[in-house]
Amino acid sequence: MQIDEIKNYWMLLSERSTADYNTSGPAIDRIIRQYGASGRYYHNTGHLSDLICFQQQYAPMIMDNDSMIYAIYFHDLIYRVTRKDNELKSAEEAAAYLTKIGYPEDKTQKVYRFILATAGHQNPLADPDLDFLLDFDLHILGALPDRYDAYTKQIRKEFDIYPGFMYRRGRKRVLQHFLAQPGIYRTSIFREKYELKARENLERELESL
Repeated sequence: MQIDEIKNYWMLLSERSTADYNTSGPAIDRIIRQYGASGRYYHNTGHLSDLICFQQQYAPMIMDNDSMIYAIYFHDLIYRVTRKDNELKSAEEAAAYLTKIGYPEDKTQKVYRFILATAGHQNPLADPDLDFLLDFDLHILGALPDRYDAYTKQIRKEFDIYPGFMYRRGRKRVLQHFLAQPGIYRTSIFREKYELKARENLERELESL
């Protein structure tokens, strides 16, 4: 999905949500700038595009697609490897925008909580839509080995301010966290398609560190 397609999909969403084009236009321009910022080697417009494509593919299984799309667009809006509140700040920006355009309060809060949940990839809401969002966000873990290896190089570049020993220590914690879960993926369809490959990828990377 190209940048123009990402923008057009946003504008279609905006047409369903608000008549305030003076707000929705600048908002998507800011979103594209954020995801296209320097230093984003994985959490960039390519990642955003992947999640949008997953939403489109699984739309018939999602109950509230518009809220899902908003959560996708905003979920990595703020991303700096030196801070620990990226998800919180992204969620706050989403809520501020949705409040400004008059999006329903209950759905605004849903988007806010969905984005917060991407920090630990847990679903305290027991919301099936959130299960899909979390699985979309982790799809790369179950990629083919070559793609997974490219992803690990992109993540390392994002964290290049840290020396190797610090990066390896932190990365090991992340990998061990996912491997310790009963299931990396939350939906049955993603578990069937990606769970085994994801565990193989994570174990292979862990052995290499």
